[in-house]
Amino acid sequence: MDFLNYAFMQRALLAAVLVGITAPAVGIYLVQRRQALMGDGIGHVAMTGVGLGFLLSTSPVWMATAVAVLGSVLMELIRWYGRTRGDIALAMLFYGGMAGGVMLINVAGGSNANLTSYLFGSLATVSQSDVTAICGLAAFVLLVTLGLRRQLFAVSQDEEFARVTGLPVRALNLLTAVTAAVTVTVAMRVVGLLLVSALMVVPVAAAQQLSRSFTATFAIAVAIGVTVTISGTITSYYQYVPPGATIVLLTIAAFLVLTALATPLARRRARAAAVGRPAGDPAECSIPATREAADEVGV
Repeated sequence: MDFLNYAFMQRALLAAVLVGITAPAVGIYLVQRRQALMGDGIGHVAMTGVGLGFLLSTSPVWMATAVAVLGSVLMELIRWYGRTRGDIALAMLFYGGMAGGVMLINVAGGSNANLTSYLFGSLATVSQSDVTAICGLAAFVLLVTLGLRRQLFAVSQDEEFARVTGLPVRALNLLTAVTAAVTVTVAMRVVGLLLVSALMVVPVAAAQQLSRSFTATFAIAVAIGVTVTISGTITSYYQYVPPGATIVLLTIAAFLVLTALATPLARRRARAAAVGRPAGDPAECSIPATREAADEVGV
């Protein structure tokens, strides 16, 4: 536990815990909406904000947040109105954002080390001002994802049904996109902009191996997120390996382990249910043998 004697590790661990909570909290809605790669796209756009931060000598975290939020709103507008050319517009937005960020950092006199720390995460570069920003942004993410969980789940599950019930579907979609953008900037100092999408998606996919309940999936995904971010941060300190890559590999390992454990359990339950069900029971056709990763039941 000697790592706790260092201020930079205390800051890194606090940031890691917040990332482990917020990334799956937003990711569960993105997975439900089948927008698992949205975080990756926002990460590309946020790179321009980091470059602007260096160029204007302001906080890269806050500038990245502003640019990422703007990019997420544009992504939603493209999704609504893009029609057949929407994918091309999104591609230009993503890669233009990354290229713009690299160019701005170089114009501002930044080094490759500066760029790498934002792309793949870095423990030593998490400053006190970064922690303050991350805490504020994480509070916003949790307020939205927990306070509006029923509304966000309804829109993510079925937009048409949500619209019929009177929910402001477009406003909630925009709020989800903005929250995802904020989460990307929360995570970029620990995981990195290029890897944050994995932490938003993979813990949710792993949790879905064990539960079909939204609430249980949410709790398990957050538990996995916190576990892998703390473990990855500590491993990075002792082994001198990149924290972002370490955290993502641990997340994938957790997914593989839970999948291996869940498969025989699911088969055993299916056999037990088949034995206990009367012949010809219509319930035999009511539960599919497999389900899509985004399928959920009940909040």
